[in-house]
Amino acid sequence: MGRPKGEGARSKTRPSSSSLAASLLPAGTATVGFGGYVGSSRLESSLPGDDAFPFSDVDSEIAQHLKRLGRKDPITKLKALTSLADLFKQKSGEDIVQIIPQWAFEYKRLLQDYNREVRRATNDTMTNFVITVGRGLAPHLKSLMGPWWFSQFDPVPEVYQSARRSLQAAFPAQEKRLDALSLCANEILLYIEENLKLTPQAISDKVAPLDELEDIHQRVISSSLLALATLLDILLGMQVQRPGFENVIAEPKNASKARTTVISSAEKMFSTHKYFLEFLKSQSPGVRSATYSVLGSFIKHVPHVFNEGNMKTLSVNILGAFQEKDPACHSSMWETILLFSKSFPDSWTLPNVQKTAVNRFWHFLKNGCYGSRQASYPVLIVLLDTIVVKAVHGEQFLLSFFQYLWDGRNPFNPSTADRLAFFNAFKECFIWAVHNASRFCNGVDAISHFQIGLVQNILVTLLWHDYLLVVHPKGHGGVSYGNSICSFENNTQAFQETKMDPVTIKYPMGYLQDLGKCIIGILSEFSSKECDLLDPFSASFQEDILEILRQEHLQKLSEHVEQVVNFLILLDEYAVQKGERWPLVYLSRPMVANSFPLIRSMDSPDAVKLLSITVSIFGPQEVVSKLSIGGQRHQSSDISIGGDKKSKSENFLQSFKEIFVPWCLYGNNRSTSARLDLLLALLDGEHFSEQWPSIIKYAILEHPGTELLLDFDRIDMLAMLMEKVRGEINKKKAVPELGHWHGSYLELWQHKLLDSTAVSIACCSPSLWISHARFLGSVLGGSTEDDQSYFVSRDAIFLIYEEILKKFILFLMESPFKWAKDACSLIECIMEKDLMPKCESYVNILEMAQFAFEVLKGSFFCLKIFSEEHKLLTCISTVLFIIDWEHSMASEVAIDGSSMTSGCILDAESQKRLDSKFSFGESMHAFRCKISPNFWKGFNMCNLKKLTSILIQTIRDAIFKTDTFYTDKVISLCCQWMLEILDILCWDNCSEQTLLDQLFDKRDFWPLWVAPALDNDSRSAILKAKSILTDAHESRHQQFVAFTDKLISKLGVGRVLAVSQTVPSSSEEATNELVTSKSSFPRAWLAAEILCTWKWPGGSALSSFLPLLREHAKNRNSPAEDSLLDSIINILLDGSLVHGTSCQVGLFNVWPASDDEVEIIKEPFLRALISLLSVLIIKDVIWGKAKVVVLFEFLVNKLFIGETVNRNCLRILPFVMNVLIQPLRHKGSGSDGSSENAQIDSFKESDVHYIIKEWLQRALSLPPLVSWESGQDIEEWIQLIISCYPLSAIGEIGALKIAQKREISHLEKKLLLVLFRKQRTDSNASTAVSQFPAAQMTLSKLMAVSVGYCWKEFDENDWEFLLSQLQGWTESAVLLMEEIAENVDNIVVNMPTSGDMEVTIKELEEAVQILDPFPLTIARTALFSFSLFCGFSDLHAEDTKILNTLKLERFDPIRDRIVEAILRLFFATGIAEAISRSCCLEAASIVASTRLAHSHLWDLVASSVINSSYHARNSAVKSVELWGLSKGSISSLYAILFSSEPTSSLQFAAFTILTTEPVSHMAFTKEDTARYFNEDIDDSEPNQSQVGSSSAEEAFHFREEISCMIGKSPYNLLKMDLLAQDRVSVFVAWALLLSHLQSLPLSSPAREKLVQCLQDFADSIILECLFQHIPWKSGMLPNSKKDVELPAGISEAANAATRAITTGSLLFSVESLWPVGTKQMASLAGAVYGLMLCVLPAYVRGCFAGIRDRSTSSAIESFTKIWCSPSLIADELHQIKKADVADENFSVSVNKSSCEVIATYKKEETGMDLVIHLPASYPLRPVDVDCTRSLGISEVKKRKWLMSMMAFVRNQNGALAEAIRIWKSNFDKEFQGVEECPICYSIIHTSNHSLPRLACKTCKHKFHSACLYKWFSTSHKSTCPLCQSPF
Repeated sequence: MGRPKGEGARSKTRPSSSSLAASLLPAGTATVGFGGYVGSSRLESSLPGDDAFPFSDVDSEIAQHLKRLGRKDPITKLKALTSLADLFKQKSGEDIVQIIPQWAFEYKRLLQDYNREVRRATNDTMTNFVITVGRGLAPHLKSLMGPWWFSQFDPVPEVYQSARRSLQAAFPAQEKRLDALSLCANEILLYIEENLKLTPQAISDKVAPLDELEDIHQRVISSSLLALATLLDILLGMQVQRPGFENVIAEPKNASKARTTVISSAEKMFSTHKYFLEFLKSQSPGVRSATYSVLGSFIKHVPHVFNEGNMKTLSVNILGAFQEKDPACHSSMWETILLFSKSFPDSWTLPNVQKTAVNRFWHFLKNGCYGSRQASYPVLIVLLDTIVVKAVHGEQFLLSFFQYLWDGRNPFNPSTADRLAFFNAFKECFIWAVHNASRFCNGVDAISHFQIGLVQNILVTLLWHDYLLVVHPKGHGGVSYGNSICSFENNTQAFQETKMDPVTIKYPMGYLQDLGKCIIGILSEFSSKECDLLDPFSASFQEDILEILRQEHLQKLSEHVEQVVNFLILLDEYAVQKGERWPLVYLSRPMVANSFPLIRSMDSPDAVKLLSITVSIFGPQEVVSKLSIGGQRHQSSDISIGGDKKSKSENFLQSFKEIFVPWCLYGNNRSTSARLDLLLALLDGEHFSEQWPSIIKYAILEHPGTELLLDFDRIDMLAMLMEKVRGEINKKKAVPELGHWHGSYLELWQHKLLDSTAVSIACCSPSLWISHARFLGSVLGGSTEDDQSYFVSRDAIFLIYEEILKKFILFLMESPFKWAKDACSLIECIMEKDLMPKCESYVNILEMAQFAFEVLKGSFFCLKIFSEEHKLLTCISTVLFIIDWEHSMASEVAIDGSSMTSGCILDAESQKRLDSKFSFGESMHAFRCKISPNFWKGFNMCNLKKLTSILIQTIRDAIFKTDTFYTDKVISLCCQWMLEILDILCWDNCSEQTLLDQLFDKRDFWPLWVAPALDNDSRSAILKAKSILTDAHESRHQQFVAFTDKLISKLGVGRVLAVSQTVPSSSEEATNELVTSKSSFPRAWLAAEILCTWKWPGGSALSSFLPLLREHAKNRNSPAEDSLLDSIINILLDGSLVHGTSCQVGLFNVWPASDDEVEIIKEPFLRALISLLSVLIIKDVIWGKAKVVVLFEFLVNKLFIGETVNRNCLRILPFVMNVLIQPLRHKGSGSDGSSENAQIDSFKESDVHYIIKEWLQRALSLPPLVSWESGQDIEEWIQLIISCYPLSAIGEIGALKIAQKREISHLEKKLLLVLFRKQRTDSNASTAVSQFPAAQMTLSKLMAVSVGYCWKEFDENDWEFLLSQLQGWTESAVLLMEEIAENVDNIVVNMPTSGDMEVTIKELEEAVQILDPFPLTIARTALFSFSLFCGFSDLHAEDTKILNTLKLERFDPIRDRIVEAILRLFFATGIAEAISRSCCLEAASIVASTRLAHSHLWDLVASSVINSSYHARNSAVKSVELWGLSKGSISSLYAILFSSEPTSSLQFAAFTILTTEPVSHMAFTKEDTARYFNEDIDDSEPNQSQVGSSSAEEAFHFREEISCMIGKSPYNLLKMDLLAQDRVSVFVAWALLLSHLQSLPLSSPAREKLVQCLQDFADSIILECLFQHIPWKSGMLPNSKKDVELPAGISEAANAATRAITTGSLLFSVESLWPVGTKQMASLAGAVYGLMLCVLPAYVRGCFAGIRDRSTSSAIESFTKIWCSPSLIADELHQIKKADVADENFSVSVNKSSCEVIATYKKEETGMDLVIHLPASYPLRPVDVDCTRSLGISEVKKRKWLMSMMAFVRNQNGALAEAIRIWKSNFDKEFQGVEECPICYSIIHTSNHSLPRLACKTCKHKFHSACLYKWFSTSHKSTCPLCQSPF
């Protein structure tokens, strides 16, 4: 447990003797002076007594524990004491009494124990002991009382409190305790005497450390002394005062005897211990403090022991106790010194007392009482009062006393209590010294001289000068002061020399305040008793102020003046406010009188501030009236002289008008602000009505007269004065505690002259507009919302703001925007007057606007006084918005060249004007943004309506009247403005919708399709008549729609379309609402208008509005939101029916219309209707079957008008049915739940089949397409039939399977097949149909539908007709694309070398322009039908039987021709792009972009290309090569793959063709390097040319298309955007190469050469580029836990890498690459990296080793170790295990658990075992090879073979099994005698696996060609490496 806690005697919490005595009694007793015994409260026992329980063996048990108390270990003692305490509770008193002697012995010894816990436990046990023993304690009381009393004064609180409880338990009553003390007084004194005689060595009989013994001895001595002092106070002090025993009626029995005993023993002890003076020398503060207490008790109660024999010694020691430096001793020390001084006053006169005691006292004061300021300073005055005058030299003693006291003040780091104690003591002592001067002097003159000297030397020189020399440097949190004076003789001189010195040290601010209060307190005391004593201070005060002001050059002047000002403020707080006049009479008034001439001549703000503060404190009349008298020095009688009040007022006003007003309003300099403050301070409530007009007249009228003359300098001064007045008024309002100010009433400040001046300035065109604006702002007020102080009349304010409005309007009229000028007309209409001022130049207009803005900015909230005057407030508010908007638009337009500049280069002056206007606009914008929305919303309703009306109209004008060249910026700005209005000016949803109604109200250009009818607060829709639109009208309309769309994107569909305004009464009503012609739902017309517009600048219905409407519809949760969709459909359906005649039925397709196909529909209503229905029914299934049935029924009813066909309805019906048919053909497709049942019951699903059957019969009744004549509805009815049988756009087997899921009756199929066969009944049908494109298109669609739904019923004639038509249509598209390719080739080939590229580009645009898209359009349907035909191979077995019966194999030739035609179509578009790419990238982009309009066609082409056969591809490639264009098939594939306008399906098809035969073998290398694929160089006679040609660089070249990608600078890639097209192309090129390498055999020469070329050609940075897409961090997945969910990007990359390794293919990642995204690129990067590890492990290892960034390499290694290496290692070991490389000499074994391969080679007498270990991050880290056993092989050969194996396995870019096989072959050849290459020391080359064949003619050594080439290139010479002969 460590060393136990020891003595606590040094604790500062230990009480003195008196407080320890008080601790014997309960809390709440009174304290009696120093050393008094405290114990007046009644003692109450709180310890219950328990009955004892008898025990048979009590004595032995207690004896055992008593014996344990003698142990040294404190733990043992504590346990024994605890046991004894319990036993004392349990035993009876009779059992315990017998052990009292032994307990008393142990008790006495334990009380002196070192451990405080032991002492506390001893007293706790004593408590139990006395409770149990009770009266049995009496016989033994005297033996116990000594140590018991001693224990009450233990220095540890816990211990002495426990001892007190034990004494209270024994003697609950106060009388009993006093009796016990009196009875045992002699024994107590004897015990104390014994303790005082103890030495540290004799303190304990146990061996203990010396420091413990010292501690124990000091504690025993201090406790004994305190016990003695307290005993003397109690027993000897009862005759004088009996503290704590007030309730004791009679004197204790043994009191007299006890007193005699105590006095006798005390005298003896005093003598024996030599007056206890030895104890004062103790090192223990506790002993010394106790000694002072004992001496104090002796002085009080046994004074006769102090006699002449010991007086000198005691005087020196007691009065000289000021050397005591421990603050803990100072309380008892002071008590003893004061008692001694009072009891023996002559002791101060004894020899050596002054020399010793006084010097120690000075040091005590100088050292700040050694830390006991709060205890020592309050008793200093008591000490002064007790010192005998004759004992000290009075004047010198007092001066020294104050000097040393001052030196010990510690101004820097005292506590607040210490500082207050010091200044209170100093003030009391100084006042005492002045008032008791008669003690030290005789005679009136001497006393006066003495008092004045004290004031001059102490108060002035010491205190005041110290206060004056301190200054308050702003911002430093402290003040500085000069050096204190050293002597009193040269105080004044010293001050004059030092008071202006630079300051270096800082006082705390609290110190300065307390010092000032101390000085004021002294002066206040003098003013009430000795006023003459104020004169010296007053004189010094005046001189010091003058001296400070004269030294104007002093850098710290402001700090000096600030300090004087602070002193004046303290005077006001602590003297003036108490009614004392002496500060005015003796200080302030003389100071002003003497210093005013000097202050007036100075330009010092600090000096003027001093004057202002003085006036504000003492009043203007009191201060200024003295100036009129002449500034004479005051007389003491001035306090009582009242004077003539009238004369005094006249003098004051005269001085104010003639002296102060001209001076305070003169010029603008440093002191201007201070002079204006002074002028305000001089305004007197009594004379304000005369003072304020005098100021205005002086400032405004240069000479009195009738004409108004303005002095602009004085006007500026007046503006500054008004600002100060406003500040003062606001300050008084904000802080009412500051009191009432006479200028708080605004009416007092208003004046007609001020009104006329303000209006005059507002009307003029000022040149000094800043100062004039300041003046107007100062008189108007309103700079903040709370500032409502204005100093001019209401009429004047109205005139001023009217002039401001005129200036703003004039500025707006100069705007280049017409909408801004039109807004001025709107404002004039509201004001009902002409606000256009006279014409001004642009410079003047801008200055006037700036002037008006400055006035408005400084007084804007003053407009609130016109809250009921709608005209002015509304117009100015409107102007604020419009000027801000005009600026924002001008700023945006100016970016592209504003019309303001007219395209000309601006001169300097014009640019300066533009910059000024821009700065003005920026300021206006910043100001308007600061205005709180609550201000605008606080307008009354009339004002707000006018304001919003103008602003909405202005926004509309800005949209419609701004040049459409800036559409994007105008729309963005106007949307921003509208959002601001809605946010600022709308207080609820109703007001917001009202503003939106105004915004979307009808106008010339708006709307075009659907008009709102705002009747009876309902927003119904009216279809507008079709009108002829000009381009200007249409562009303006589109601009407004773009604005509306952007507003919806910001606010949401619900807010703009007011969805929540109207709610249907029931769900049935919501459903039936669909068929009504007009909707009552809010703003559905707006959605219809936007959809009909379809496209607008920056957006379209498909890209922006429909997605928003879709999200809103998906999240709908109220009937009103459902009804919105119904209303929109109603409007669009009505419009489609009205305008149906313009629909082009041929644009309809057999599959659900895609977004691109919807775009083709020209009729606006139909296009909008189909796009919205597609979203609601197909894409998001927002509408259920119930809605679809209702709409279907509605259209069926509209199809016939009586017996007549509604042609409009018939023309739109195919488009609508194409969308509706899908849910109608499926059961349970609705999402409306039970709500749809009612609808379906009324219109049964069987009715759908019946209606379609009728339509089929109607179509059959019409002639076939071959006999199509105008006026017939053949096409429309067949299109309607086709729309009822939709197919999937994906084609192939997927479309067939979907068709099989449709609910088609057998009768329908039969009728559909009859309709199909009807089209081929005529023998000339094919020819006839071909003459009508529309008929052909309809036939192609009918064929597709027939194949999809009726193919099982087709016969051979049907298939033959179908395929022949498909072939013809496909070949027509091929001819078109080949013609385009030939035209492009002709243009590029014949392009002149120096020709104009723009001309070529234009020719290419014309060449690729498809004037008639019909061949491609019909080819799309043909290819779709062909994909269905090709999909039959994937059908189920039962379906295949049906086809087998038809023997479709006889159609294989025609199918192959169609496939070949499709391949030709594919190559043709690629060749055209490849040829144009050779011209420029722009040309390639032009060609590629032509494919975007027919994306579905090319998707079908790509699908057929991917599924094409080897034979078809080979034929197509050959035909392309025979074509003879400048680019061939391979170039076309690369052009498609790396197209600048990518088409994902075509790119994947190109990738597939490039990586498969017959194209792959020639897709990567140039034609002149083909011979290096199949053979090595084998020349018997080498020469230099052969060596050079053997290099990879000469022997192998990539095609240009692939080399430009692989060779692209990877450093550029690192900086490139992660989704950049070039980066995608590089990754695809790598994927292409890796796929090709993977397809080549491991040991093929082509693979080796390709790998070697790739290593030499590609840059290693590609690895870092790949991992830019794999944000893996090292340690991201601890312990290889792959089941943890990974972040986006990492998961895709990890899965792709693992899949590429396991499958050996990355085709899956290329297929999913487009459209390119972050996840797709991550997947591709992971797949490329995984396959690269498989195919090029050595290359990857080299790239990894070259990475310098440690974090990147750690991340790559961590990713590889977790996601790649396990699969790679498992595959490598599997391949080695199954590899056939073993023979009689060589064997291989695999250890999967340790990832090791053991290769054993034996040959005759030799052999060796090589262990190949695969690291965890294989193949990033190299394979380790170790030889574990060798036999018959030299160390050199073993090392060479080991290095050879290591070289093979580390350099192998392929399987490890192949490296082992090659290494074995190398061994075999060595044993066969084949010589190794002298360069690489290997027979088989580690990279290209060739043998050494190039021999030196001289030395005959053979070398590898690659090694020799490397030797020649690095050594820069062509000599043999061995013999150095020329090669």
